Amino acid sequence: MAQSKSGLRNMTVGSPAGHIFYFALPLLAGSFLQQLYNMVDSFVVGKYVGDSALAAVGVGFPVIFMFTSLFMGLSNGGTVVIAQFYGAGRMDRVRDAVDTIYTSFVCAAVPVTLAALLAVKPMLWLLRVDESAYHEAWVYLMVVCAGLMGTIGYNLNAGILGGLGNSRSTLLFLSIAAVMNIFLDFALVLWADMGVLGVALGTIISQAFSWLFGIFFINRRYPQIRIRPFCRRFDRELFRQIMGIGLPAGIQMSLVAVGSMVIMSKVNSYGEAYTAGYNVGYRLDQLAFLPVQSLSNAVTAFVGQNIGAKRLDRARRGVRVTVGSAVVWSLAMTALLIPCGPFFISIFSQTPAVIDAGAAYLRGIMPFYALFAVFFTLNNAMRGAGESVFPMVNTILSLILLRVPSVYLMAAYFGPMYMYYGFGVGWAVGFAATVAYYLSGRWLRHGSLAEEKQQE
Repeated sequence: MAQSKSGLRNMTVGSPAGHIFYFALPLLAGSFLQQLYNMVDSFVVGKYVGDSALAAVGVGFPVIFMFTSLFMGLSNGGTVVIAQFYGAGRMDRVRDAVDTIYTSFVCAAVPVTLAALLAVKPMLWLLRVDESAYHEAWVYLMVVCAGLMGTIGYNLNAGILGGLGNSRSTLLFLSIAAVMNIFLDFALVLWADMGVLGVALGTIISQAFSWLFGIFFINRRYPQIRIRPFCRRFDRELFRQIMGIGLPAGIQMSLVAVGSMVIMSKVNSYGEAYTAGYNVGYRLDQLAFLPVQSLSNAVTAFVGQNIGAKRLDRARRGVRVTVGSAVVWSLAMTALLIPCGPFFISIFSQTPAVIDAGAAYLRGIMPFYALFAVFFTLNNAMRGAGESVFPMVNTILSLILLRVPSVYLMAAYFGPMYMYYGFGVGWAVGFAATVAYYLSGRWLRHGSLAEEKQQE
């Protein structure tokens, strides 16, 4: 399967389907663990603290996601650039990319953290958080924002290894974070009676440990790409290439998070129980989407390596396998979650209003799930080839400019239980535009970054 003993995977030879699935499986397991400890957060506060705490923790997710998105864009850009250099056999440029990524992170992490802390109160005001959940949401966000460096650092480590075809080590890092977070949840919430503060502390401690362990592991296992956070080696041209791919992705994710907060603001206007139900339904949605997300991340690295090796037909074959698998999985989840949604939601809360609100969310989005899976997968595949502007523009159009107003209009004309059908409007348009652009072949016009650099 063209995987070395060190865990690095050369995806330019061998079965495309085999590489994509073997690469995606550790990502899936790691993402499942991540969602598991997020759901443990929700379970612990919902069962042992109350619905207001459950609503507070749920409110925090889009805010945290917005703050980390720009660095996640840096991670995504790093994955593509590293994958293309690795596919072209240019380990010297992989080394330069790692130094450039970490130098950028060290320079920007503290200012971003301070900005996040200062933005917490304005964000809570914009979200119209219910008074009963306001204080707990403020505590949760302040603590988690103070620990953003751990979350960002983990994502950078995962992006570096992803470009080299190694997803197994990322699973190891997440496993450590998941086990530690679950233990700390029970220790700080149940035994120390710290409530939402305990959940927030457990989150940042576990993520920081996972990030630092990741640096130790990479430096010990892969000395050729040793992470040196304070080496101050910075390649401006390489940074331009990384940000040319990563910045549109980061802006896209940040704006999607803003769109989610605007939707959550509407959700919060219906009260604490409706917010709690939405948050549980959203967690189930995230869990169901994990295989598609893992396959999409795998195809980014696969396309990147094969573009670097100038094997375009092989890149397309990998995309076809990934899209087909994503559609099959999405249809299966739709068949499961529409009838069984209320049962799953009742695991987190027995309150009838919470169960009804969560079930309404699942009924609204699941009929359109396969469209979103294709949209998401093709965007990631094109990003692997260095095309990031079209995915950004299309995502902003479909997930913000169309989806958000559609949700508000559905709520105004049909009531809160039908507002989530507005998701399908944005997803359908995004699906149609993405498929048309992919079939046009224009996403391949960027060529190999590694080849361009070699020619300069």
